[in-house]
Amino acid sequence: MKDHSSHDGHSNHSTHGGAQPGGLAVSEHGYTLELDSTLLAAGVRPVSFRVVGPDGLAVTEFVSEHEKKLHFIAVRRDTAGFQHVHPVMDEKGTWSVELALEPGDWRFFADIHPVGHGGTMTLGIDAAVAGPYDPRPLPEATKVARIGAYTVALDGELLPGLASELTLTVSRDGRPVTDLQPYLAAYGHLVALRVGDLGYLHVHPEGAPGDGATAPGPEIAFMAVAPSAGTYRLYLDFQHEGVVRTAEFTVRTSEHRGHAPAHHAHHAHH
Repeated sequence: MKDHSSHDGHSNHSTHGGAQPGGLAVSEHGYTLELDSTLLAAGVRPVSFRVVGPDGLAVTEFVSEHEKKLHFIAVRRDTAGFQHVHPVMDEKGTWSVELALEPGDWRFFADIHPVGHGGTMTLGIDAAVAGPYDPRPLPEATKVARIGAYTVALDGELLPGLASELTLTVSRDGRPVTDLQPYLAAYGHLVALRVGDLGYLHVHPEGAPGDGATAPGPEIAFMAVAPSAGTYRLYLDFQHEGVVRTAEFTVRTSEHRGHAPAHHAHHAHH
């Protein structure tokens, strides 16, 4: 059995509340996310920002997590338009990246591990994109996502306050995909957001490419903890034949069966 606590910073998350969602605050532990502009035009646009440290200066040194020094997530408040991108930083600590933005209210997340800080954190900030806003209803809860010729099936339950395994199985034209390519040091990267406040969950892949045990598909396994009962949006990025695709799911938490209720309640009030 793999020891989850040893995985790539996993133990760090427990020190600041593991199951607590990230990204709800623009500032944490003295670090603040600053956008050059929180008012943006629609279309494919460059967005620039910096992470300001406790000393009031832009941070320029970060520890790489999942092969990148910073992961940037953009999503509209209605959970549409999800993008997971990797900006480029200049020597002064300003990051820039192009985003495809439709009118509406957006939430941007920076997942970072500044050098000298004890672990990863996720900072979040709102931005407004000008133009007529056409909010979309939340997609129905489903265990199957289709992206062109690809189908991704979700197995497992999100449990409030408890770690559970989620398995995503990738197929194309009805056949299992067994030659997934590594993406961000894993065969898939999963982001989970809580519907209502877009609380950002840290989700960890099980195993890693080249570890001698993890197959390149069709299954990709993750450990996840839902911080509360509710509805979540899951976004799986996976790479096949040189293209990264995103499968989206709407998932509602299920009550855990088989554990003592007192244990469950204790975690719920974490």
